[in-house]
Amino acid sequence: MTGEATTVIRPSAVLDEKSARAVLSELEYRDVSRGGVWSASTGVWQRFDVPWDGVGGTRGSARLIGTVAAVYGTPSKYDITIYRATTTEHGRANGWDVDRLCDDALQFAGLTLASCPRAELVSPPLPDPFRRP
Repeated sequence: MTGEATTVIRPSAVLDEKSARAVLSELEYRDVSRGGVWSASTGVWQRFDVPWDGVGGTRGSARLIGTVAAVYGTPSKYDITIYRATTTEHGRANGWDVDRLCDDALQFAGLTLASCPRAELVSPPLPDPFRRP
């Protein structure tokens, strides 16, 4: 395998307010700027293999393991929905897959990807609103 491998998480995993706060708090605590292995911004959580060790707080020898994509404020104001995860070739070569990557972040809320609540899938409206009668 070469490059990145992306998995769309269906149905999407949903963190309620309490779980979202727990995860975000721990990702911030474990930020690469503080000697940790996570770089989390709104909507993108990146996991590295080692803390950043470059000059002036840059990446240095740290290599990206994978990325978790999330939407904040959905399905309700303080929830977070995880909808996609990507692992790098380097990550997969070191035993990381989508489940392990997500589990590494979700553990801070006592969850795994398998145990995380899921978004409700709804059927499209009938009749098709884009079709003329």
